[in-house]
Amino acid sequence: MDREPTISRDQSRTAKQGRGPSKGLGRDVLVASICGGVVALMVGASYAAVPFYNWFCRATGFNGTTQVATSAPATGPIARKIAVRFDSNVAPGLPWKFEPEQSEIEVNIGQVVTVFYTVTNQAARTTAGQAAYNVAPLTVGSYFQKINCFCFTEQTMAPGEKREMPVVFYVDPSIADDHENDGLNTITLSYTFYPVRDPVVKPLASGEDDKRKGNL
Repeated sequence: MDREPTISRDQSRTAKQGRGPSKGLGRDVLVASICGGVVALMVGASYAAVPFYNWFCRATGFNGTTQVATSAPATGPIARKIAVRFDSNVAPGLPWKFEPEQSEIEVNIGQVVTVFYTVTNQAARTTAGQAAYNVAPLTVGSYFQKINCFCFTEQTMAPGEKREMPVVFYVDPSIADDHENDGLNTITLSYTFYPVRDPVVKPLASGEDDKRKGNL
């Protein structure tokens, strides 16, 4: 009986070695593609993390972030009163004097109040800053509603300029339904001005009204 052709061990080893590099190359390309995709995803997530965090804080009051309101509360003020303290800070590198005109006031919950901070540029040059803010206790952020605030815009100050900056706010009456805050007597509103290195140049508005307005 005729024997089937056989392949020698050397020939078989040579054939396997010939197929090996192509398989390894394909596997390396696949691994590299997966790693590149993971890196791109991580970079994208890092850029998205900051605006998402800011949105989350504004929506929930997390970390003492206050809320933004467009009008007075529909229910109006209630009888319960609470003290609101005002804190001011200036970060290094900004030559400003920054302080509240009143260190503390007592308000009815739901009452719309206007208070003023004063800022003085103590430098012989134009400087710019922008304020960050929070309230304490941190859990009160979702109830502290600001209608108007200087922290929403970048502030550019001429040499030696002094400016009064209003804050219009109220404490949401719904805080009275949160029994975890039944013993709350004081809220602290804190601002810190940080220097703006490359301020946006804005034209001066003509006829700007610098007069104070009373409580809304």
